[in-house]
Amino acid sequence: MIYFDNNATTQIAPEVFEAMKPFLTEFYGNPSSAYSFSKHTKQAIESSRENVAKLLGANSTSEIVFTSGGTESDNWAIFGSLEENRDKTHVITTRVEHEAVRKVCEKLEANGFQITWLDVDENGLLNLDDLRNALDENVAIVSIMLANNETGVLFPVKEAAEIVKEHSNAMFHVDGVNAVGKIPVDLRNTEIDLFSISGHKFHAPKGIGALYVRESVRLASNSIGGGQEQGRRAGTEAIHQIAGLGEAAKLTKNLHPMAEIRRLRDKLENEILQKIPNSRRNGDKEIRLPNTSNISFENLNGEAILAKLNDLDVCVSTGSACNEETHTASPVLKAMEIPYSQAMGSIRFSLGRYNKEEEVNFVLKHMPKIIEDLRGISE
Repeated sequence: MIYFDNNATTQIAPEVFEAMKPFLTEFYGNPSSAYSFSKHTKQAIESSRENVAKLLGANSTSEIVFTSGGTESDNWAIFGSLEENRDKTHVITTRVEHEAVRKVCEKLEANGFQITWLDVDENGLLNLDDLRNALDENVAIVSIMLANNETGVLFPVKEAAEIVKEHSNAMFHVDGVNAVGKIPVDLRNTEIDLFSISGHKFHAPKGIGALYVRESVRLASNSIGGGQEQGRRAGTEAIHQIAGLGEAAKLTKNLHPMAEIRRLRDKLENEILQKIPNSRRNGDKEIRLPNTSNISFENLNGEAILAKLNDLDVCVSTGSACNEETHTASPVLKAMEIPYSQAMGSIRFSLGRYNKEEEVNFVLKHMPKIIEDLRGISE
């Protein structure tokens, strides 16, 4: 099998699996218990918190709160900010956010909140003047992703946070789910208040993530119950998941493998664009993640291309994995004003740390024939 869908999820790294195992078998004590048997689980939580803080460049481990993943972290950031600022009813976000942000904002809009949807250009890039012009005293939170999950395009969130703080008292949240482990993140020297991550995007298990909450920020609690996570998120901690997240954070803080991933991505993308007529890259060529390539094949159906690759045991995506069953053009590509004839034939290749050059060569060998055959059928 060739797995080129690492923006959807990643395999658990062997080191991560080994770090998790003792907490599934030997050290199962409740970390809130007073007896010494629980010291191993308590230590594992704080060690993992320290590793995640280092990965994100946080000032303090107290700024890291463990969650079930990116969706919970995104939801909590927005709803928690609105709870803390009940007199404010304006939210600013972009048209290309992940569903975990976009659908929350759609629900808020249906319930009477004012939502400003920032546009992107044909390359998927954001104009910060649009953000500046949208800010007012009624804005409770601005939520902008760092890296788009479908195109890999990066947003200038550090500069955006500075604009938000200069022109309002709003909270600034970043969905960093698809960026962490692929590009450097250093929150210490930013005005970012909240930052979401999800472990399964960087070789940790599914079901674990974190929300960075800057020390000076007040955020309404996510759940009511015990005093876990500094009273911010109740519930007995999933120690094995947290241990896995911590080990993955330590592993992926090393970004040296990204240079090789970028080379492989560029080889794959460049040869496809050169060899296959009526193919085009979606998203800016330079300002994007090193692993992601979104390519459209005009007048074809992306699901048909995916099925042909699947027959060869090659895993890719037609966009966000959360979108796969809607059978409609991606909202991200719509926002970029990609013509329907191209948007419906888009495929996302997202490479990871375990991909090899021979896998790229295999896909390059078969892609031209796949596209030629499908075009023959459609004519």
